Amino acid sequence: MIAETKHARLPGKLVFVGFGSVGQGTLPLLLRHLDIRKDGVLIINADERGAAEAAQYGIPYRVEPLTQANWRTVLARVLEPGDFLLNVSVDVGSVDLIDYCLEHAITYLDTCIEPWLGGYTDQSVAPAHRTNYALRERALALNAKHGKRSTAIVTHGANPGLVSHFVKQALLNIARDCALNIAVPATREQWALAAQRIGMKVVHVAERDTQVAIPQKRPDEFVNTWSVDGFVGEGAQPSELGWGSHERHFPSDGAEYDFGRRCAIYLNRPGVSVRVRSWTPLNGPFHGFLITHSESISIADYYTVKDGGRVRFRPTAHYAYHPCDGAVLSIHEFCGRNYQPQSHYRVLMDDIRGGIDELGVLLMGHERGGYWFGSQLSVEEARKLAPFNNATTLQVAAGVLGAIVWACENPKAGVVDPDAMDFERVLEVARPYLGKLVGVYTDWNPLQARGALFPEDVDTTDPWQFKNFRVV
Repeated sequence: MIAETKHARLPGKLVFVGFGSVGQGTLPLLLRHLDIRKDGVLIINADERGAAEAAQYGIPYRVEPLTQANWRTVLARVLEPGDFLLNVSVDVGSVDLIDYCLEHAITYLDTCIEPWLGGYTDQSVAPAHRTNYALRERALALNAKHGKRSTAIVTHGANPGLVSHFVKQALLNIARDCALNIAVPATREQWALAAQRIGMKVVHVAERDTQVAIPQKRPDEFVNTWSVDGFVGEGAQPSELGWGSHERHFPSDGAEYDFGRRCAIYLNRPGVSVRVRSWTPLNGPFHGFLITHSESISIADYYTVKDGGRVRFRPTAHYAYHPCDGAVLSIHEFCGRNYQPQSHYRVLMDDIRGGIDELGVLLMGHERGGYWFGSQLSVEEARKLAPFNNATTLQVAAGVLGAIVWACENPKAGVVDPDAMDFERVLEVARPYLGKLVGVYTDWNPLQARGALFPEDVDTTDPWQFKNFRVV
């Protein structure tokens, strides 16, 4: 049983926007570990889903969807300086909410960066501007507008979020095991130089979810172990990845950005249509989906080393996601319908019969080959640790808790990526909810065992090229 230690005090109200599976799973952890006044929590959601769970804690629950027409009026009624806005919604424009919170000295956190409803698939907007890259650039630009009146943490759940801290811990572990005598870096520049010295060419956020539910997926149904709306939205976005300095083969369907930090590229394909090879300790090699995620961009950006304007070092970074088998079947059906969503959605929770979510970062290219560091959490353990959770949602909730504590301790940081936060503090708070936190070396690489059965166009001189990871 986890002790109900109070890690931080919230000086004002905590207002949820959205209360789906992630919000419901996060609430018990926040009430357990934050010092919040009894009348200091409010939930605003688009529908009644989650109302029963909120009622168990006596939390006021308001059904009032935020739209582009009403969002400012709604927020003005419930928020004041010193409050905390936790955005765990879908189809709500994150950048507008961040702008509002910085303007009014309100602390902000979201678990992913989102456009307003329809923004992912609006064909009147060029693909480059429908990406997480573009949304991140807009969010970071708010620092120049508002300065550091409060803290706005952009995209901090499990991934994006905790995985950025996993990268730092993994780098230190590799440096120790290779006797490189690298002290804990204190700045972004020092972290990037450490990654270059270690030889980190590629970072996969490598996740394999084996949770299984009864009843299984039905026809015309999309099932998932976290928000179906969220997964459908990001899966329909262009696939994105941080683009490393070692890459020699630009994808034929790839495109570069002509604005911002230019640390990433996108593919002119939805993420659910792109597969890559990856590896996790318990499940071994697998084919995952290259879904766009903000950490793919922020990790590549954070670990960039430049000589003047020239990039000397940058890793390739991207998500490699094998969701639960029911979600894989849902994706196949979704793609077969030409990306038209199914009529029925189901978030798997009490109907899960077993399985784990193995979520970590796979760092490749260093002298030991590959190193995976992350969380192995079973659904049985998740249920013992906190109500309203499965293995996936609890990993996200742990990341939210850790980030909120950090934000309370750093109330005037401005807009920040997870990579810029104190990884040790966040992991200290989140660790009790992550199951086994392990690091494992591997000799796996994407060319292994492919041989003559796979007469593909590969680069045998460097296994860490993106073209070798991509499934064609």
